[in-house]
Amino acid sequence: MGVFALSALLSLAASVLLVSRLERVGERLGVSEALLGLIAALAADGPEITSSVTAIAGGHGTVGIGVTLGSNVFNLAALLGLSAVVAGRIAFQRREIVLEGGVALWMAGLSLAVVAGSIPPAVGLLLALVAFVPYVAVSAEHPAARRRLRLPARVSEWLARAIAEEEAELSMAIRPRRDDRRDAIVAIVALLVVIAASAAMEEEAITLGAAAGLSQIVVGGLILAAVTSLPNLVAAVYLASRGRGAATLSEAFNSNVFNVIVGLLLPGTILGLASAAGVGFFVAAAYAALTCAALALAYLGRGLDRRSGAVIIGGYVGFVVLMAR
Repeated sequence: MGVFALSALLSLAASVLLVSRLERVGERLGVSEALLGLIAALAADGPEITSSVTAIAGGHGTVGIGVTLGSNVFNLAALLGLSAVVAGRIAFQRREIVLEGGVALWMAGLSLAVVAGSIPPAVGLLLALVAFVPYVAVSAEHPAARRRLRLPARVSEWLARAIAEEEAELSMAIRPRRDDRRDAIVAIVALLVVIAASAAMEEEAITLGAAAGLSQIVVGGLILAAVTSLPNLVAAVYLASRGRGAATLSEAFNSNVFNVIVGLLLPGTILGLASAAGVGFFVAAAYAALTCAALALAYLGRGLDRRSGAVIIGGYVGFVVLMAR
């Protein structure tokens, strides 16, 4: 228990340090605010991704699926539901919901198909990249260049406005100073600490779960999923409490997208997912269902208030109860 707690603290602290240093490096390189937000989301996902990859590499595919998709279920409940409850209301533009939500729904559907065994992980990864690579490419473009994309004029205009609205909030939420020579080195060291600590945390969680008679899906989908998502939770509540709805939405959905691609589909393609499809299907289904529910509530209400946030949290509580059984 002591090793698990220490590993968790080291992993979470190092991930926070990694995010701050990567933001500074990105600021010096002059990347767009949207791309900077993606970099921050990927860095904050370090504990989840490392724990999942370590589990899959160790032959514990069930734990890997549980950590990745269980973290995504937790993210929806905590980053969106709890943030709405704490802030009272977080407002979104419908363009932001459609843009972020479209990619999120695609990833949730692919996760469900892969875990159910309907398509192999390699096909799922390819289909994920078909949607995600253009999204990253457009986010990395200079704002003026987005309106000159080789797309229908209305589509280019719509994309430019949707990303510009998100960047307007990200520029206020993420204000890193430019890096110095030490920041890149600190980022590398922090990344190594995240990897080592998360791997140790995953191994100790499996040992503790076995001693307590807990199934691997419970260990991954509830315990590790919640612990590794804490940095994202703190960031989302901070953003929501300051009225940064677009930044909160981006934090939640981009985190989930990276979890699926880097934490599940990529290691699943290289290492396989063993025979975890049956027990992991429920977690994948819960992730897809809660994604649909959160997007519907956000789109219809042009944001989330305490009531809709409580509905999302209630969905997660139901998930936990069924998992515990």
